[in-house]
Amino acid sequence: MSDKPRSRIDAPARIFRTEEELAALSASERIRYRLVTADQRFHANDNIADFIQEGEMEELKAEVQAKLNEVLRALVIDTESDHNTQETAKRVAKMYLEEVFHGRYRRMPSVTEFPNAERLNELIIVGPITVRSACSHHLCPIVGRVWIGLMPNEHSNLIGLSKYARICDWIMSRPQIQEEAVTMLANELQDRVKPDGLAIVMEADHFCMHWRGVKDNESAMVNSVMRGAFLKDPNLRREFLSLLPKHRGN
Repeated sequence: MSDKPRSRIDAPARIFRTEEELAALSASERIRYRLVTADQRFHANDNIADFIQEGEMEELKAEVQAKLNEVLRALVIDTESDHNTQETAKRVAKMYLEEVFHGRYRRMPSVTEFPNAERLNELIIVGPITVRSACSHHLCPIVGRVWIGLMPNEHSNLIGLSKYARICDWIMSRPQIQEEAVTMLANELQDRVKPDGLAIVMEADHFCMHWRGVKDNESAMVNSVMRGAFLKDPNLRREFLSLLPKHRGN
């Protein structure tokens, strides 16, 4: 028997070829098959909407519900006679797929873009935008605020104020770590708006710190991404940061 590690090409999903064989699989295995055969990454914070076909979200929800029932059983919780947990698996499956992780399963929301007809080239700050995510290490909530700074040019695309919140929600509503989430948000906005400069600051509470481990209720994480003019021009960066609240809760 070979000790050679199996590559993604050798993964079990590769052996299924016909539509009949695929139809016999669970929804999660069909979706995984499409991802693997397309050599597409499917980490916790990746969007996989393009690989989900009509009707499969309902199948996936039922599959997750069944697995969560097994988790509750393994936790020795009597979901049959305990009225508080009889519908817990169903509720959690719906919450994961339709709410807190919906950024994985839904396509990018529609965002109308406008040309910079007036050739605006002054600093624009949007925020604070409330964001909610979940730590990919423990699936505990992350709740925070995001500030976005833009230095547009005559070729930039301008988007409506509410659209920044929609994009933030789509990016953040996945199992994440904060450092990667901010970078993903920056990439999306850079591609869409094409500004001369982009700055993002995120401050968030991590409930994996509150609920477990050190159980520290006061700690928060702040990180930033600076690109283009904000990275090159210290005065612009200083102006942006000076206009953000100095204290939490402000």
